Amino acid sequence: MPHASNGFTKTGLGRLHDVLAGHVDSQKIPGLVALVSRGDETHVEVLGTFEHGGGGAAMSRDTIFRMASTSKPVAIAGAMVLLDECRIRLDDPVDQWLPELADRQVLKRFDGPLDETEPARRPITVRDLLSSTFGLGMDMTSIGTPVMNEVFGQGLTPNLPTPMPEPDEFMRRLGTLPLMHQPGEQWQYQLSHDVVGVLVSRVSGQSYGDFLRERIFEPLGMKDTGFYVPADQMHRFPPLYAPDPQSGEFHVWDTAEGGRHSAPPAFEGGGGGLNSTADDYHAYFRMLLNGGVHEGERILSRQAVRLMTSNQLDAAQTAARTKLAKDNVHISYGQGQHGGWGFGMAVRTYVSDYAPIGQFGWDGGSGASTYADPVNGVVGILLTQVGASAPYSIHAMHDFWTTLYQSLDD
Repeated sequence: MPHASNGFTKTGLGRLHDVLAGHVDSQKIPGLVALVSRGDETHVEVLGTFEHGGGGAAMSRDTIFRMASTSKPVAIAGAMVLLDECRIRLDDPVDQWLPELADRQVLKRFDGPLDETEPARRPITVRDLLSSTFGLGMDMTSIGTPVMNEVFGQGLTPNLPTPMPEPDEFMRRLGTLPLMHQPGEQWQYQLSHDVVGVLVSRVSGQSYGDFLRERIFEPLGMKDTGFYVPADQMHRFPPLYAPDPQSGEFHVWDTAEGGRHSAPPAFEGGGGGLNSTADDYHAYFRMLLNGGVHEGERILSRQAVRLMTSNQLDAAQTAARTKLAKDNVHISYGQGQHGGWGFGMAVRTYVSDYAPIGQFGWDGGSGASTYADPVNGVVGILLTQVGASAPYSIHAMHDFWTTLYQSLDD
């Protein structure tokens, strides 16, 4: 049973402030917004400024951040609406909506030549896409393989110098590649979430962004969440920094004005394209903790939320994902050690830090961390504008969660 919420201790919140302020004072994090809630109690920390070195506007509670991969737990909700309405089914083959993924060939070895393939044993299903097991994706240990070279070469991932193509062209290019693994065989990162966006658009007959706005964002009051920042709100949007991993020198990876998020993108990517605020994300994760209900209005069915926030991987897939995380902590700085994966988000299946089994959510390479914990009734959101090219924002995430859990009033 969930713990009866007693909120946070005054001493604990004071320590949370001091720990986060230390990261800003070190000049490794120019500024941040952190939100923690439990029951009816919400506490927000707003520290620092938009620019490295203390320049620019001061951070504010409504600062808009690039959510990067923390887009995944939110954007997946579009597919869950369609599932609730029986417009898609979990074990439907996706061929009828995504014919580019029909009749797949699969590499005999995931790192082998692109022409050494065998037929897929079965079609790709909706479940495969939602659980990130459709057969193609990324992990940092597969960089340099022939198929990954093609994924990057064809512009199928975000944050490359050239923008991703529009959805139909994205699918056409994806359809030219073999799968790395048989459908449903192995968890892989990223690409499935962008394919889900195309699926939602084709089934609904709307753009992915319009569908998410009408069915998820507007009902939740997430007025600042979307795939680009309007010109009249650009003053609330800081630059994104990518520190040099060797020297630590700060470089601007993405500007606000004229940057990657300053105009509607050709491809609305559910894998990492959203921008949002702490309060918008809080509304979403609170809705999940409340079984799909927001202020008396049902957004998702309780059953859909249960699917999203439960581990969807079998024992072998979970073991492989756990091994990937534990063997590559030097790359991830210790992030990603949760074990399980639901639909669009990590689900903790073993205790790896101060959070309990059952916590769900995800982190983003732009320096964002967003999780909910049904055991303690807690939501935590930490937003920065420092990318994970160096460990600065990841260290802040670790310290945020370590301190948050010590601040619970038990």
